[in-house]
Amino acid sequence: MIEKKAKIILASVIALLVILVIITTAAAKKNKDLEGDIPEYIADLNATITNEMSDSLGLEGLDRRVNEYMTVWGLHGVSLAVMRNDSLLFAKGFGEADQDEPMAPGKIMRVASVSKLVTAAGIMVMQEKGLLTLQDKVFGPQGILNDSAFTAAIKDTNYYKITVEHLLRHQGGFSRRGGDPMFSTRWLMMQNHWTEVPTHEQLMVTQLKRRLNFVPGTSQFYSNFGYLALSMVIEKLSGQTYEDYIQENVLRPAGCRNFKIAGNYYADKYPDEVRYYVYKDDEPAEEFNNSGRKVERCYGGNDVTGLSGAGAWAASAPELALFVASIDGKPEVSDIISEDSVKQMTEYFDENTYSLGWNDTNPQKGWTRTGTLSGTSAYIKYYPDGECWIFITNTSTWKGPGLARYTDELFGKLRTSYSSKLPARNLFYK
Repeated sequence: MIEKKAKIILASVIALLVILVIITTAAAKKNKDLEGDIPEYIADLNATITNEMSDSLGLEGLDRRVNEYMTVWGLHGVSLAVMRNDSLLFAKGFGEADQDEPMAPGKIMRVASVSKLVTAAGIMVMQEKGLLTLQDKVFGPQGILNDSAFTAAIKDTNYYKITVEHLLRHQGGFSRRGGDPMFSTRWLMMQNHWTEVPTHEQLMVTQLKRRLNFVPGTSQFYSNFGYLALSMVIEKLSGQTYEDYIQENVLRPAGCRNFKIAGNYYADKYPDEVRYYVYKDDEPAEEFNNSGRKVERCYGGNDVTGLSGAGAWAASAPELALFVASIDGKPEVSDIISEDSVKQMTEYFDENTYSLGWNDTNPQKGWTRTGTLSGTSAYIKYYPDGECWIFITNTSTWKGPGLARYTDELFGKLRTSYSSKLPARNLFYK
């Protein structure tokens, strides 16, 4: 009897060990598969690039001008990356990433509306996979987001005309009448007597109850909500969270290991993330969750995480450059989208028409993408000659989105004086 019980126990232990081996092997395979999505020749940029790599004779003047710019605008820290023809030539941090911690190229920062470029690339990937077309309707019984709660909320039938492309180009008909839902969570909670921060689904229903400001496709008005809707389209068609789909199908294939969805508070920050700062005269703000507390605007003034594909990504300047290299149509870094998709994203009509994900793609002036939130400002300028300059700061200024114009002027001066002095190399590769 004892011997029989011993055999049963031994068999159970062996079975348990087999199960553990299977689970461990599957987890290891998953991690290996995810790592394998990254081209083997791409370096782990955030871990390998240092400030010292871009300390060079002849570039002291560049450093001085950046530091002067930081002083003028009261910026605590800045990360600057310069790419030419898909080769990363320069990547350096200036100032501080956090108290007593210097800025470095591998530090990640919230990039605000630059996130829209990532979302647009995800939509193009979906189109190439046959999951959607840019002309697909988004709302109504025949739309992608045809959930019964959404369709029941619609009173303005012009919603049925909104296509995926309309959302990408800010032509959906949305306005800020009644407030931008993405930045009005506290007011919405009070109006609806909600005790919890509204979900994306609740924000969607709230917007769908409103009338559109214009017939979709006939005009444009910059809309964060439109890109939340695109994030939800990605989730609906993929069956994954927005973040998981973008990581697996956009960022990792591009070689980007360390893009992350940002948190709302300093306590939420990632080990490689910076501290954010507001300009010195900025008043404390009401916390976005209607707690009644006053908070530093960059830490709790807005639901940054909830912005999703409209503005929630955090990234380093070098990895942001690598992402841009993967959607620019140049051969030096393999693109994650087809040549046709690149052309669609960068097709230029006129100065009054947004490009897909980009702010503007004027072939004479270059492609631009901006991003601004409390505590950060990001700017990408891709010039017609193939040079791309990327600037991210961990400090917001009283100019808000207007800082981009001054950063553009800074880029012009730096290019004139130092473009020819940048070292011929490619920091992307191992």
